[in-house]
Amino acid sequence: MRNIEEFIKTKRKKYMEKGIICKKTDKGYCFIRSSTNEKIFVHINNVGKEIYDQLAIGSKVLFDYEETDKGKNATNVVLEPLKSKLGKEINFSEEQIRDIFGDLAAEDEKRERFSAYFIKTDIYKKVHNFLPIRILVAHKGVGKSAVFKMSYLENIQNNVLSIWVKPDDILNIATDNETDPLQMIRQWKSGLEEVLVEKVISNFDVSNDNEIINLISKKGLKLTERIGMIVRKVREVVDIEIIKKEIAEQYIKNHKIVIYIDDLDRAWNGSKQNIYRISALLNAVRDMCNESNELCFRISLRSDVYYLVRTADESTDKIDGNVLWFTWTEHELLALLVKRVQTYFNNDISEKELLDMEQREMSVYLNDIMADTFEGAGKWHNRPIRYILLSLIRRRPRDLINLCTLAARNANAEGRNLIITQDWEDVFEQYSSNRLQDTINEHKYELPDIERLLLGMKPSHEMKKTEKPFVYDKTRLVRKIEGIKQNCKFHFANNKECTADELIAFMYKINFLNARKDEASGFIDRKYFEDNKYITSNSVDFGYDWEVHPAFRWALYPESRDIFRYTDIPRNL
Repeated sequence: MRNIEEFIKTKRKKYMEKGIICKKTDKGYCFIRSSTNEKIFVHINNVGKEIYDQLAIGSKVLFDYEETDKGKNATNVVLEPLKSKLGKEINFSEEQIRDIFGDLAAEDEKRERFSAYFIKTDIYKKVHNFLPIRILVAHKGVGKSAVFKMSYLENIQNNVLSIWVKPDDILNIATDNETDPLQMIRQWKSGLEEVLVEKVISNFDVSNDNEIINLISKKGLKLTERIGMIVRKVREVVDIEIIKKEIAEQYIKNHKIVIYIDDLDRAWNGSKQNIYRISALLNAVRDMCNESNELCFRISLRSDVYYLVRTADESTDKIDGNVLWFTWTEHELLALLVKRVQTYFNNDISEKELLDMEQREMSVYLNDIMADTFEGAGKWHNRPIRYILLSLIRRRPRDLINLCTLAARNANAEGRNLIITQDWEDVFEQYSSNRLQDTINEHKYELPDIERLLLGMKPSHEMKKTEKPFVYDKTRLVRKIEGIKQNCKFHFANNKECTADELIAFMYKINFLNARKDEASGFIDRKYFEDNKYITSNSVDFGYDWEVHPAFRWALYPESRDIFRYTDIPRNL
Protein backbone atom coordinates (compact mmCIF):
# COMPACT_ATOMS: atom_id res chain seq x y z
CA MET A 1 0.00 0.00 0.00
CA ARG A 2 1.23 3.49 -0.79
CA ASN A 3 2.85 5.20 2.17
CA ILE A 4 0.19 7.31 3.92
CA GLU A 5 2.39 10.38 4.46
CA GLU A 6 3.53 10.36 0.81
CA PHE A 7 -0.01 9.94 -0.41
CA ILE A 8 -1.39 12.75 1.71
CA LYS A 9 1.49 15.00 0.67
CA THR A 10 0.62 14.54 -3.01
CA LYS A 11 -3.06 15.09 -2.31
CA ARG A 12 -2.84 17.81 0.30
CA LYS A 13 -4.54 20.37 -1.90
CA LYS A 14 -7.47 18.06 -2.34
CA TYR A 15 -10.01 17.19 0.35
CA MET A 16 -9.98 13.50 1.20
CA GLU A 17 -13.10 11.71 2.33
CA LYS A 18 -13.12 9.58 5.45
CA GLY A 19 -14.96 6.31 5.87
CA ILE A 20 -15.04 2.76 7.18
CA ILE A 21 -15.04 -0.51 5.24
CA CYS A 22 -18.51 -1.85 6.02
CA LYS A 23 -18.65 -4.86 3.69
CA LYS A 24 -16.09 -6.92 1.80
CA THR A 25 -16.58 -9.81 -0.60
CA ASP A 26 -14.25 -12.41 -2.07
CA LYS A 27 -15.30 -11.29 -5.55
CA GLY A 28 -13.00 -8.29 -5.75
CA TYR A 29 -15.23 -5.53 -4.45
CA CYS A 30 -16.19 -3.99 -1.13
CA PHE A 31 -18.02 -0.95 0.24
CA ILE A 32 -17.00 2.07 2.27
CA ARG A 33 -19.51 3.79 4.54
CA SER A 34 -18.56 7.45 4.30
CA SER A 35 -18.69 10.03 7.09
CA THR A 36 -21.90 11.30 5.46
CA ASN A 37 -23.42 7.80 5.69
CA GLU A 38 -23.19 7.02 1.97
CA LYS A 39 -22.10 3.64 0.62
CA ILE A 40 -19.14 3.99 -1.72
CA PHE A 41 -18.30 1.15 -4.11
CA VAL A 42 -14.67 -0.06 -4.17
CA HIS A 43 -13.39 -2.40 -6.91
CA ILE A 44 -10.05 -4.15 -6.84
CA ASN A 45 -9.28 -2.87 -10.37
CA ASN A 46 -9.63 0.74 -9.18
CA VAL A 47 -7.36 0.50 -6.15
CA GLY A 48 -5.00 -2.36 -6.96
CA LYS A 49 -4.65 -5.83 -5.40
CA GLU A 50 -2.07 -4.78 -2.80
CA ILE A 51 -4.36 -2.14 -1.35
CA TYR A 52 -7.51 -4.25 -1.67
CA ASP A 53 -5.98 -7.19 0.23
CA GLN A 54 -5.22 -4.95 3.21
CA LEU A 55 -8.76 -3.67 3.53
CA ALA A 56 -10.89 -5.39 6.19
CA ILE A 57 -14.32 -4.80 7.62
CA GLY A 58 -13.96 -2.03 10.15
CA SER A 59 -10.84 -0.52 8.59
CA LYS A 60 -10.77 3.27 8.73
CA VAL A 61 -9.81 4.67 5.32
CA LEU A 62 -9.17 7.90 3.46
CA PHE A 63 -10.33 7.92 -0.14
CA ASP A 64 -11.12 9.82 -3.28
CA TYR A 65 -14.06 8.95 -5.49
CA GLU A 66 -15.50 9.55 -8.90
CA GLU A 67 -19.12 9.90 -9.95
CA THR A 68 -20.49 7.22 -12.31
CA ASP A 69 -23.89 6.41 -13.73
CA LYS A 70 -24.32 3.83 -10.95
CA GLY A 71 -23.16 6.07 -8.11
CA LYS A 72 -19.85 6.88 -6.41
CA ASN A 73 -16.81 4.67 -6.98
CA ALA A 74 -13.73 4.95 -4.77
CA THR A 75 -10.43 5.50 -6.53
CA ASN A 76 -7.45 6.25 -4.31
CA VAL A 77 -7.84 4.43 -0.99
CA VAL A 78 -5.44 4.33 1.97
CA LEU A 79 -5.74 3.09 5.50
CA GLU A 80 -6.07 5.86 8.05
CA PRO A 81 -3.12 5.90 10.49
CA LEU A 82 -3.63 3.73 13.59
CA LYS A 83 -3.27 6.74 15.82
CA SER A 84 -6.51 8.56 16.52
CA LYS A 85 -6.85 12.22 15.73
CA LEU A 86 -5.97 12.79 19.38
CA GLY A 87 -2.62 11.03 19.04
CA LYS A 88 -3.15 7.69 20.81
CA GLU A 89 -2.75 4.37 19.07
CA ILE A 90 -5.83 2.18 19.43
CA ASN A 91 -5.21 -1.55 19.90
CA PHE A 92 -7.71 -2.47 22.65
CA SER A 93 -5.21 -4.12 24.94
CA GLU A 94 -6.58 -4.99 28.38
CA GLU A 95 -4.88 -1.95 29.87
CA GLN A 96 -6.24 0.33 27.18
CA ILE A 97 -9.77 -1.05 27.50
CA ARG A 98 -9.73 -0.28 31.20
CA ASP A 99 -8.28 3.17 30.58
CA ILE A 100 -10.90 3.99 27.92
CA PHE A 101 -14.05 2.67 29.58
CA GLY A 102 -13.08 2.88 33.23
CA ASP A 103 -13.44 0.43 36.08
CA LEU A 104 -16.67 -1.40 36.76
CA ALA A 105 -16.37 -0.48 40.45
CA ALA A 106 -15.86 3.15 41.48
CA GLU A 107 -13.74 2.19 44.47
CA ASP A 108 -11.18 0.57 42.13
CA GLU A 109 -10.77 3.61 39.88
CA LYS A 110 -7.86 6.02 40.24
CA ARG A 111 -8.98 9.22 41.95
CA GLU A 112 -7.83 11.65 39.25
CA ARG A 113 -9.34 9.67 36.39
CA PHE A 114 -12.58 9.07 38.30
CA SER A 115 -13.00 12.76 39.11
CA ALA A 116 -12.30 13.72 35.49
CA TYR A 117 -15.01 11.56 33.93
CA PHE A 118 -17.72 11.59 36.61
CA ILE A 119 -21.09 12.93 35.41
CA LYS A 120 -23.03 14.91 38.02
CA THR A 121 -26.69 14.23 37.36
CA ASP A 122 -29.57 15.57 39.45
CA ILE A 123 -29.24 12.71 41.94
CA TYR A 124 -25.76 13.93 42.86
CA LYS A 125 -27.11 17.29 43.99
CA LYS A 126 -29.67 15.52 46.17
CA VAL A 127 -26.92 13.51 47.86
CA HIS A 128 -24.19 16.15 48.07
CA ASN A 129 -25.54 18.53 50.71
CA PHE A 130 -25.89 18.85 54.47
CA LEU A 131 -29.33 17.27 54.90
CA PRO A 132 -29.28 14.81 57.81
CA ILE A 133 -30.15 11.55 56.04
CA ARG A 134 -29.91 10.52 52.40
CA ILE A 135 -30.57 6.85 51.57
CA LEU A 136 -29.58 6.06 48.00
CA VAL A 137 -31.48 3.08 46.58
CA ALA A 138 -30.80 1.49 43.19
CA HIS A 139 -30.23 -1.77 41.39
CA LYS A 140 -26.78 -3.32 41.36
CA GLY A 141 -24.53 -1.65 38.80
CA VAL A 142 -26.30 1.72 38.71
CA GLY A 143 -23.48 3.60 40.40
CA LYS A 144 -24.36 4.23 44.05
CA SER A 145 -20.75 3.89 45.19
CA ALA A 146 -19.60 6.29 42.47
CA VAL A 147 -21.97 9.01 43.67
CA PHE A 148 -20.78 8.59 47.26
CA LYS A 149 -17.12 8.52 46.25
CA MET A 150 -17.46 11.75 44.25
CA SER A 151 -19.33 13.47 47.08
CA TYR A 152 -16.71 12.30 49.59
CA LEU A 153 -13.81 13.53 47.43
CA GLU A 154 -15.47 16.90 46.88
CA ASN A 155 -16.12 17.29 50.60
CA ILE A 156 -12.48 16.53 51.40
CA GLN A 157 -11.42 19.07 48.80
CA ASN A 158 -13.71 21.64 50.50
CA ASN A 159 -12.33 20.80 53.96
CA VAL A 160 -15.53 19.16 55.18
CA LEU A 161 -15.00 16.57 57.92
CA SER A 162 -16.07 13.35 56.14
CA ILE A 163 -15.96 9.74 57.31
CA TRP A 164 -16.08 6.68 55.04
CA VAL A 165 -17.43 3.64 56.87
CA LYS A 166 -16.60 0.28 55.28
CA PRO A 167 -18.54 -2.95 55.85
CA ASP A 168 -15.60 -4.30 57.86
CA ASP A 169 -15.84 -1.35 60.25
CA ILE A 170 -19.35 -2.32 61.36
CA LEU A 171 -19.08 -6.06 60.90
CA ASN A 172 -19.57 -6.87 64.59
CA ILE A 173 -22.32 -4.39 65.45
CA ALA A 174 -25.75 -5.90 66.28
CA THR A 175 -24.78 -9.42 65.21
CA ASP A 176 -25.51 -11.42 68.37
CA ASN A 177 -28.84 -12.85 67.10
CA GLU A 178 -30.72 -10.24 69.09
CA THR A 179 -34.40 -10.02 68.03
CA ASP A 180 -35.54 -7.14 70.21
CA PRO A 181 -35.62 -4.19 67.76
CA LEU A 182 -35.07 -1.59 70.48
CA GLN A 183 -32.03 -3.44 71.78
CA MET A 184 -30.61 -3.72 68.23
CA ILE A 185 -31.11 0.01 67.70
CA ARG A 186 -29.23 0.73 70.95
CA GLN A 187 -26.41 -1.58 69.84
CA TRP A 188 -26.17 0.24 66.52
CA LYS A 189 -26.11 3.67 68.15
CA SER A 190 -23.36 2.79 70.62
CA GLY A 191 -21.43 0.81 67.99
CA LEU A 192 -21.58 3.60 65.40
CA GLU A 193 -20.50 6.18 67.96
CA GLU A 194 -17.35 4.22 68.76
CA VAL A 195 -16.59 3.63 65.07
CA LEU A 196 -17.02 7.33 64.26
CA VAL A 197 -14.85 8.49 67.16
CA GLU A 198 -12.12 6.06 66.09
CA LYS A 199 -12.43 7.24 62.47
CA VAL A 200 -12.14 10.90 63.46
CA ILE A 201 -9.00 10.18 65.49
CA SER A 202 -7.59 8.10 62.63
CA ASN A 203 -8.39 10.80 60.05
CA PHE A 204 -6.21 13.25 61.94
CA ASP A 205 -3.40 10.69 62.34
CA VAL A 206 -3.56 10.88 66.10
CA SER A 207 -1.29 8.37 67.83
CA ASN A 208 -3.03 5.65 69.84
CA ASP A 209 -0.88 6.53 72.84
CA ASN A 210 -1.94 10.20 72.93
CA GLU A 211 -3.34 10.30 76.44
CA ILE A 212 -5.33 13.53 76.11
CA ILE A 213 -7.09 12.46 72.91
CA ASN A 214 -7.80 8.98 74.22
CA LEU A 215 -9.17 10.41 77.45
CA ILE A 216 -11.56 12.65 75.55
CA SER A 217 -12.64 9.82 73.23
CA LYS A 218 -13.67 7.70 76.19
CA LYS A 219 -15.58 10.39 78.11
CA GLY A 220 -19.26 9.75 78.70
CA LEU A 221 -20.41 12.59 76.47
CA LYS A 222 -22.64 12.84 73.43
CA LEU A 223 -21.03 11.81 70.16
CA THR A 224 -20.83 15.33 68.71
CA GLU A 225 -19.43 16.70 71.96
CA ARG A 226 -16.68 14.08 71.89
CA ILE A 227 -15.89 14.80 68.24
CA GLY A 228 -15.83 18.55 68.89
CA MET A 229 -13.44 18.18 71.83
CA ILE A 230 -11.18 15.85 69.85
CA VAL A 231 -10.99 18.21 66.87
CA ARG A 232 -10.24 21.22 69.10
CA LYS A 233 -7.60 19.34 71.06
CA VAL A 234 -6.05 17.99 67.84
CA ARG A 235 -5.09 21.54 66.86
CA GLU A 236 -3.29 21.99 70.15
CA VAL A 237 -1.48 18.71 70.72
CA VAL A 238 -0.81 17.26 67.29
CA ASP A 239 1.42 18.54 64.52
CA ILE A 240 -0.91 17.82 61.61
CA GLU A 241 -0.79 18.49 57.88
CA ILE A 242 -2.14 21.83 56.67
CA ILE A 243 -5.12 20.24 54.88
CA LYS A 244 -6.14 18.38 58.03
CA LYS A 245 -5.78 21.50 60.09
CA GLU A 246 -8.07 23.25 57.61
CA ILE A 247 -10.63 20.45 57.97
CA ALA A 248 -10.49 20.88 61.75
CA GLU A 249 -11.00 24.64 61.41
CA GLN A 250 -13.92 24.12 59.02
CA TYR A 251 -15.62 21.69 61.39
CA ILE A 252 -15.34 24.15 64.28
CA LYS A 253 -17.03 26.75 62.06
CA ASN A 254 -19.87 24.71 60.50
CA HIS A 255 -20.25 21.80 62.96
CA LYS A 256 -21.02 19.31 60.17
CA ILE A 257 -19.70 15.80 59.74
CA VAL A 258 -20.74 13.71 56.72
CA ILE A 259 -20.74 9.91 57.19
CA TYR A 260 -20.84 7.60 54.17
CA ILE A 261 -21.94 3.99 54.74
CA ASP A 262 -21.62 2.05 51.50
CA ASP A 263 -21.75 -1.62 50.45
CA LEU A 264 -24.08 -2.66 53.27
CA ASP A 265 -25.37 -5.46 51.04
CA ARG A 266 -21.96 -7.12 50.84
CA ALA A 267 -22.41 -10.77 51.96
CA TRP A 268 -26.17 -10.15 52.08
CA ASN A 269 -28.15 -13.40 52.29
CA GLY A 270 -31.68 -12.13 52.83
CA SER A 271 -32.05 -13.78 56.25
CA LYS A 272 -34.40 -12.35 58.86
CA GLN A 273 -31.38 -11.43 60.96
CA ASN A 274 -29.90 -9.46 58.03
CA ILE A 275 -33.19 -7.66 57.50
CA TYR A 276 -33.64 -6.81 61.20
CA ARG A 277 -30.04 -5.64 61.42
CA ILE A 278 -30.31 -3.14 58.54
CA SER A 279 -33.74 -2.01 59.72
CA ALA A 280 -32.24 -1.31 63.16
CA LEU A 281 -29.37 0.59 61.54
CA LEU A 282 -31.76 2.88 59.66
CA ASN A 283 -33.73 3.58 62.83
CA ALA A 284 -30.52 4.16 64.82
CA VAL A 285 -29.26 6.66 62.24
CA ARG A 286 -32.59 8.47 62.33
CA ASP A 287 -32.42 8.73 66.11
CA MET A 288 -28.82 9.98 66.02
CA CYS A 289 -29.68 12.69 63.50
CA ASN A 290 -32.68 13.77 65.58
CA GLU A 291 -30.37 14.12 68.58
CA SER A 292 -27.82 16.22 66.70
CA ASN A 293 -28.04 18.37 63.59
CA GLU A 294 -24.29 18.03 63.08
CA LEU A 295 -24.53 14.50 61.67
CA CYS A 296 -25.20 13.90 57.96
CA PHE A 297 -25.54 10.21 57.10
CA ARG A 298 -25.31 8.90 53.54
CA ILE A 299 -26.35 5.23 53.19
CA SER A 300 -26.59 3.18 50.00
CA LEU A 301 -28.84 0.14 49.63
CA ARG A 302 -29.49 -2.21 46.76
CA SER A 303 -33.14 -2.09 45.71
CA ASP A 304 -33.86 -5.72 46.65
CA VAL A 305 -32.37 -5.14 50.12
CA TYR A 306 -34.44 -2.00 50.61
CA TYR A 307 -37.68 -3.76 49.58
CA LEU A 308 -37.12 -6.61 52.01
CA VAL A 309 -36.30 -4.23 54.86
CA ARG A 310 -39.15 -1.86 54.02
CA THR A 311 -41.80 -4.60 53.84
CA ALA A 312 -40.55 -6.43 56.94
CA ASP A 313 -40.51 -3.46 59.30
CA GLU A 314 -43.32 -0.89 59.32
CA SER A 315 -41.21 1.50 61.39
CA THR A 316 -39.00 2.15 58.36
CA ASP A 317 -41.84 4.15 56.77
CA LYS A 318 -40.52 7.08 58.81
CA ILE A 319 -37.40 7.25 56.67
CA ASP A 320 -39.23 7.12 53.32
CA GLY A 321 -38.85 10.85 52.83
CA ASN A 322 -35.08 10.43 52.90
CA VAL A 323 -34.97 7.72 50.21
CA LEU A 324 -33.59 8.68 46.79
CA TRP A 325 -34.22 6.33 43.87
CA PHE A 326 -31.19 6.49 41.61
CA THR A 327 -31.90 6.10 37.88
CA TRP A 328 -30.32 7.16 34.61
CA THR A 329 -31.81 8.32 31.33
CA GLU A 330 -30.46 6.98 28.05
CA HIS A 331 -29.21 10.48 27.27
CA GLU A 332 -27.20 10.64 30.50
CA LEU A 333 -25.71 7.19 29.89
CA LEU A 334 -24.53 8.16 26.43
CA ALA A 335 -22.96 11.30 27.92
CA LEU A 336 -21.25 9.11 30.54
CA LEU A 337 -19.71 6.90 27.84
CA VAL A 338 -18.57 9.84 25.74
CA LYS A 339 -17.07 11.54 28.82
CA ARG A 340 -15.05 8.43 29.69
CA VAL A 341 -13.77 7.97 26.14
CA GLN A 342 -12.87 11.61 25.64
CA THR A 343 -11.19 11.80 29.04
CA TYR A 344 -8.91 8.99 27.88
CA PHE A 345 -7.95 11.16 24.90
CA ASN A 346 -7.33 14.12 27.25
CA ASN A 347 -10.20 15.98 25.65
CA ASP A 348 -12.05 17.88 28.38
CA ILE A 349 -15.72 18.29 27.52
CA SER A 350 -17.88 19.66 30.31
CA GLU A 351 -20.82 17.58 31.46
CA LYS A 352 -23.17 20.51 30.80
CA GLU A 353 -21.91 20.79 27.24
CA LEU A 354 -22.42 17.07 26.73
CA LEU A 355 -25.86 16.90 28.30
CA ASP A 356 -27.01 19.86 26.21
CA MET A 357 -26.06 18.07 22.99
CA GLU A 358 -28.39 15.93 20.93
CA GLN A 359 -27.51 12.24 20.97
CA ARG A 360 -26.34 12.26 17.38
CA GLU A 361 -23.90 15.06 18.24
CA MET A 362 -22.57 13.18 21.26
CA SER A 363 -22.12 9.99 19.25
CA VAL A 364 -19.56 11.66 16.98
CA TYR A 365 -17.14 11.63 19.92
CA LEU A 366 -17.16 7.82 19.88
CA ASN A 367 -15.99 7.51 16.30
CA ASP A 368 -12.35 7.09 17.30
CA ILE A 369 -13.11 3.71 18.86
CA MET A 370 -16.29 2.36 17.23
CA ALA A 371 -18.05 2.44 13.86
CA ASP A 372 -21.00 4.78 14.02
CA THR A 373 -23.60 2.53 12.33
CA PHE A 374 -24.85 -1.01 12.80
CA GLU A 375 -24.46 -3.09 9.64
CA GLY A 376 -26.45 -6.10 10.80
CA ALA A 377 -29.55 -7.37 9.05
CA GLY A 378 -33.16 -6.45 9.69
CA LYS A 379 -34.84 -3.30 10.98
CA TRP A 380 -31.68 -2.22 12.83
CA HIS A 381 -29.55 -2.20 9.67
CA ASN A 382 -27.80 1.13 9.13
CA ARG A 383 -29.07 2.50 12.45
CA PRO A 384 -26.75 4.56 14.67
CA ILE A 385 -24.72 2.34 16.97
CA ARG A 386 -26.07 4.22 20.00
CA TYR A 387 -29.45 2.57 19.33
CA ILE A 388 -27.83 -0.81 19.94
CA LEU A 389 -25.95 0.23 23.06
CA LEU A 390 -28.82 2.03 24.75
CA SER A 391 -31.39 -0.65 23.92
CA LEU A 392 -29.35 -3.53 25.33
CA ILE A 393 -28.46 -1.99 28.67
CA ARG A 394 -30.90 -1.74 31.56
CA ARG A 395 -30.11 1.93 32.19
CA ARG A 396 -27.13 0.82 34.22
CA PRO A 397 -23.59 2.15 33.66
CA ARG A 398 -22.15 -1.26 34.53
CA ASP A 399 -24.14 -2.87 31.69
CA LEU A 400 -22.79 -0.27 29.27
CA ILE A 401 -19.18 -0.74 30.35
CA ASN A 402 -19.53 -4.54 30.30
CA LEU A 403 -20.92 -4.52 26.76
CA CYS A 404 -18.27 -2.13 25.44
CA THR A 405 -15.49 -4.08 27.18
CA LEU A 406 -16.61 -7.38 25.63
CA ALA A 407 -16.82 -5.82 22.15
CA ALA A 408 -13.39 -4.17 22.52
CA ARG A 409 -11.83 -7.49 23.55
CA ASN A 410 -13.36 -9.11 20.49
CA ALA A 411 -11.94 -6.36 18.26
CA ASN A 412 -8.52 -6.92 19.83
CA ALA A 413 -8.73 -10.68 19.18
CA GLU A 414 -9.53 -9.95 15.52
CA GLY A 415 -6.67 -7.46 15.22
CA ARG A 416 -8.92 -4.46 14.69
CA ASN A 417 -8.43 -0.91 15.96
CA LEU A 418 -12.15 -0.14 15.69
CA ILE A 419 -15.19 -1.86 17.20
CA ILE A 420 -17.51 -2.85 14.35
CA THR A 421 -20.82 -4.66 13.92
CA GLN A 422 -19.22 -8.11 13.93
CA ASP A 423 -17.72 -7.42 17.37
CA TRP A 424 -21.09 -6.49 18.84
CA GLU A 425 -22.76 -9.52 17.27
CA ASP A 426 -20.03 -11.87 18.50
CA VAL A 427 -20.49 -10.87 22.16
CA PHE A 428 -24.26 -10.40 22.47
CA GLU A 429 -24.90 -13.93 23.72
CA GLN A 430 -22.17 -13.76 26.36
CA TYR A 431 -23.35 -10.32 27.47
CA SER A 432 -26.94 -11.57 27.71
CA SER A 433 -26.03 -14.69 29.69
CA ASN A 434 -24.00 -12.60 32.12
CA ARG A 435 -26.89 -10.20 32.68
CA LEU A 436 -29.26 -13.11 33.35
CA GLN A 437 -26.88 -14.58 35.92
CA ASP A 438 -26.37 -11.17 37.53
CA THR A 439 -30.13 -10.77 37.91
CA ILE A 440 -30.53 -14.22 39.45
CA ASN A 441 -27.72 -13.54 41.93
CA GLU A 442 -29.05 -10.10 42.82
CA HIS A 443 -32.65 -11.08 43.52
CA LYS A 444 -32.59 -14.71 44.66
CA TYR A 445 -33.06 -13.59 48.26
CA GLU A 446 -36.43 -12.07 47.35
CA LEU A 447 -37.55 -15.04 45.25
CA PRO A 448 -35.45 -18.14 45.98
CA ASP A 449 -36.63 -19.92 42.83
CA ILE A 450 -36.01 -16.95 40.52
CA GLU A 451 -33.84 -18.95 38.11
CA ARG A 452 -36.71 -21.30 37.23
CA LEU A 453 -39.02 -18.33 36.66
CA LEU A 454 -36.69 -16.40 34.37
CA LEU A 455 -35.56 -19.41 32.35
CA GLY A 456 -39.21 -20.37 32.04
CA MET A 457 -39.74 -17.15 30.07
CA LYS A 458 -37.94 -18.72 27.10
CA PRO A 459 -40.23 -18.38 24.03
CA SER A 460 -42.44 -21.39 23.37
CA HIS A 461 -42.34 -23.24 20.07
CA GLU A 462 -45.45 -21.38 18.96
CA MET A 463 -44.12 -17.99 20.04
CA LYS A 464 -40.95 -18.57 18.02
CA LYS A 465 -43.08 -18.65 14.88
CA THR A 466 -44.32 -15.11 15.52
CA GLU A 467 -42.60 -11.80 14.83
CA LYS A 468 -42.69 -10.87 18.53
CA PRO A 469 -41.75 -13.94 20.59
CA PHE A 470 -40.80 -11.81 23.62
CA VAL A 471 -43.91 -9.61 23.68
CA TYR A 472 -47.06 -10.42 25.68
CA ASP A 473 -50.37 -8.83 26.36
CA LYS A 474 -51.55 -9.22 29.96
CA THR A 475 -53.68 -12.30 29.28
CA ARG A 476 -50.95 -14.20 27.44
CA LEU A 477 -48.36 -13.26 30.05
CA VAL A 478 -50.53 -14.59 32.89
CA ARG A 479 -51.05 -17.78 30.90
CA LYS A 480 -47.30 -18.08 30.34
CA ILE A 481 -46.57 -17.74 34.06
CA GLU A 482 -49.32 -20.14 35.06
CA GLY A 483 -47.66 -22.65 32.76
CA ILE A 484 -44.31 -22.15 34.50
CA LYS A 485 -46.04 -22.58 37.88
CA GLN A 486 -47.77 -25.77 36.80
CA ASN A 487 -45.15 -28.19 38.12
CA CYS A 488 -44.17 -26.20 41.22
CA LYS A 489 -45.50 -23.05 42.86
CA PHE A 490 -43.35 -20.03 43.64
CA HIS A 491 -42.86 -18.52 47.09
CA PHE A 492 -41.26 -15.25 48.14
CA ALA A 493 -38.58 -15.21 50.82
CA ASN A 494 -41.25 -14.76 53.52
CA ASN A 495 -42.86 -18.05 52.34
CA LYS A 496 -45.84 -16.24 50.84
CA GLU A 497 -47.12 -18.02 47.73
CA CYS A 498 -46.79 -15.89 44.58
CA THR A 499 -49.72 -15.17 42.29
CA ALA A 500 -49.15 -14.62 38.57
CA ASP A 501 -49.82 -10.89 39.00
CA GLU A 502 -47.23 -10.69 41.79
CA LEU A 503 -44.65 -12.47 39.63
CA ILE A 504 -45.31 -10.01 36.79
CA ALA A 505 -44.83 -7.12 39.22
CA PHE A 506 -41.63 -8.73 40.51
CA MET A 507 -40.14 -9.20 37.02
CA TYR A 508 -41.07 -5.62 36.16
CA LYS A 509 -39.44 -4.32 39.36
CA ILE A 510 -36.14 -6.11 38.65
CA ASN A 511 -36.05 -4.82 35.03
CA PHE A 512 -36.49 -8.27 33.50
CA LEU A 513 -39.78 -7.09 32.00
CA ASN A 514 -40.53 -3.70 30.50
CA ALA A 515 -43.94 -2.22 29.83
CA ARG A 516 -44.35 -1.29 26.16
CA LYS A 517 -46.83 0.44 23.92
CA ASP A 518 -46.68 0.50 20.12
CA GLU A 519 -46.90 3.97 18.60
CA ALA A 520 -48.21 5.04 15.23
CA SER A 521 -44.73 6.28 14.30
CA GLY A 522 -43.45 2.68 14.31
CA PHE A 523 -41.41 3.22 17.44
CA ILE A 524 -42.35 1.93 20.88
CA ASP A 525 -42.87 3.65 24.21
CA ARG A 526 -40.86 1.55 26.67
CA LYS A 527 -41.32 2.01 30.42
CA TYR A 528 -39.08 0.82 33.23
CA PHE A 529 -40.29 0.27 36.78
CA GLU A 530 -38.45 3.44 37.77
CA ASP A 531 -40.53 5.39 35.21
CA ASN A 532 -43.90 4.22 36.51
CA LYS A 533 -44.27 1.92 39.51
CA TYR A 534 -48.03 1.53 39.12
CA ILE A 535 -48.37 -0.02 35.65
CA THR A 536 -48.78 -3.48 37.24
CA SER A 537 -51.80 -2.27 39.24
CA ASN A 538 -54.95 -4.27 38.56
CA SER A 539 -57.17 -1.32 39.40
CA VAL A 540 -56.05 0.82 36.44
CA ASP A 541 -55.40 -0.19 32.83
CA PHE A 542 -52.55 1.94 31.46
CA GLY A 543 -52.79 0.31 28.03
CA TYR A 544 -49.32 -1.27 28.07
CA ASP A 545 -48.23 -4.74 26.99
CA TRP A 546 -45.15 -6.50 28.33
CA GLU A 547 -41.81 -7.52 26.84
CA VAL A 548 -38.69 -9.32 28.04
CA HIS A 549 -35.91 -6.74 28.16
CA PRO A 550 -33.58 -7.07 25.13
CA ALA A 551 -30.59 -7.64 27.46
CA PHE A 552 -31.89 -11.15 28.25
CA ARG A 553 -33.08 -12.35 24.85
CA TRP A 554 -29.93 -14.06 23.58
CA ALA A 555 -29.72 -16.06 26.82
CA LEU A 556 -33.34 -17.20 26.44
CA TYR A 557 -33.23 -17.84 22.67
CA PRO A 558 -29.58 -18.71 21.85
CA GLU A 559 -30.46 -20.63 18.71
CA SER A 560 -31.77 -17.48 17.03
CA ARG A 561 -29.22 -15.78 14.80
CA ASP A 562 -31.15 -12.52 14.52
CA ILE A 563 -32.51 -11.37 17.86
CA PHE A 564 -32.73 -7.82 16.53
CA ARG A 565 -35.40 -9.01 14.16
CA TYR A 566 -37.62 -9.28 17.24
CA THR A 567 -36.43 -6.09 18.94
CA ASP A 568 -38.24 -2.83 18.32
CA ILE A 569 -36.64 0.60 18.47
CA PRO A 570 -37.71 2.83 21.39
CA ARG A 571 -38.73 6.36 20.51
CA ASN A 572 -36.46 7.97 23.11
CA LEU A 573 -33.33 7.05 21.13
